[in-house]
Amino acid sequence: MDRYFDMLDERWQALPVRKQHQYTLYFFVGYLLLTVAVIGKVMYDTSKSGNDMVIEHIENPVLKKIESPARLQDTLSTILKNKIYERK
Repeated sequence: MDRYFDMLDERWQALPVRKQHQYTLYFFVGYLLLTVAVIGKVMYDTSKSGNDMVIEHIENPVLKKIESPARLQDTLSTILKNKIYERK
């Protein structure tokens, strides 16, 4: 991994300084546009009417779980139980 980063650094250093500045400026402008877009989206979403946050109690999913009437049976335990009863 270090060799890969060293290779990238060498390629960056091989570029003329003017090109390095140009690429840095492009990356900065892209980052700035992305930041403005995200802030705009957040402001748009929060300014919508009826966008209320609902706070409810957290329910335990284990207690909320409804068991089906037809329980699945463990076939291995059924086979073993049948073999035990067959011996008598």
